[in-house]
Amino acid sequence: MQQRFAILISAASLAVSVACSQSDTGITTAVKTKLAADDSVKASEINVDTHDHVVTLNGTVASKAEKERATLIARNTKGVTDVVDDIAVGAVPAATSGTESESYGQKAEDTAHDAKVKTEDAAHNAKVKSENAADKTGDVIADAAITSEVKTKFLAEPGVSGLDIHVDTDNGVVTLSGNVKTKAEANKAMTIARGSKGVKRVVNHMKIAA
Repeated sequence: MQQRFAILISAASLAVSVACSQSDTGITTAVKTKLAADDSVKASEINVDTHDHVVTLNGTVASKAEKERATLIARNTKGVTDVVDDIAVGAVPAATSGTESESYGQKAEDTAHDAKVKTEDAAHNAKVKSENAADKTGDVIADAAITSEVKTKFLAEPGVSGLDIHVDTDNGVVTLSGNVKTKAEANKAMTIARGSKGVKRVVNHMKIAA
């Protein structure tokens, strides 16, 4: 009795197994397994879908021979009544995973951005230094020109001791120092300096000699 019961259980399990293998899900699994085991087919690029025992294949393979081989494998799988071949022949995507590809692409983009920022910063700093240097040079030239003009006017002006009055110019501000004979001479020197081109202000440090 027990032996007969065991035989019945075994037969039932076998029937379930056979039924499962011939279900749409079982057929899909079987086709995928066969494709993966075949060295001439790039199984990872082929999608398998089964409906009412009709298998549909889609995806992209590298050659027509690979496409025909995949179709033949599907047709020869147990339980398959028909095969719909939607496989395209063309360039197969690289095997690099999406995560690795995105990570590499992001790193490359970040590196390029950092390099661009550094280049722009360096160019900006160089421009600022150049402009500052030009401004300082311009100021020095302008101040020297003002000093020269004021001294020339002093030497050409009667009643002003051009050799005794010192002229110093900083950013357009003229400072007069040294000794003069009278207050009138000091005032005249101040007037001449104020009337010179580029002079912003005149500072009087002249002393009247006793």
